[in-house]
Amino acid sequence: MAKARHSRLDCAPGCAVEAAISLIDGKWKAVILHHLQEGPLRFGELRRRAGDVTQRMLTNQLRELEADGLIDRAVFAQVPPRVEYSLSPRGRSLSPIIEALRVWGDANMDLFQRRRAA
Repeated sequence: MAKARHSRLDCAPGCAVEAAISLIDGKWKAVILHHLQEGPLRFGELRRRAGDVTQRMLTNQLRELEADGLIDRAVFAQVPPRVEYSLSPRGRSLSPIIEALRVWGDANMDLFQRRRAA
């Protein structure tokens, strides 16, 4: 069953933050958006770059990102069919945020290494 996403946007001042976070929540969405900043990618390439994501999870995350208007899916009529994913204009507008998360993560890598060691 799919979770309810950004259903109430008329609440307290923090709702805009909550709504924005709900679009990129989960383990893989920000990773997908990061890799698509480099240009369009096919499903298999996204899966290789993402790492441990399962095919089913990647499919679900791509569908949600597409439904939310953050990525575009292009199907090319050829045999076998070719599908490419790319950032939509709205998804590209998240690029500075995704880049800031990457920079912060690089600067705080010691925190992640300590968590893995514990």
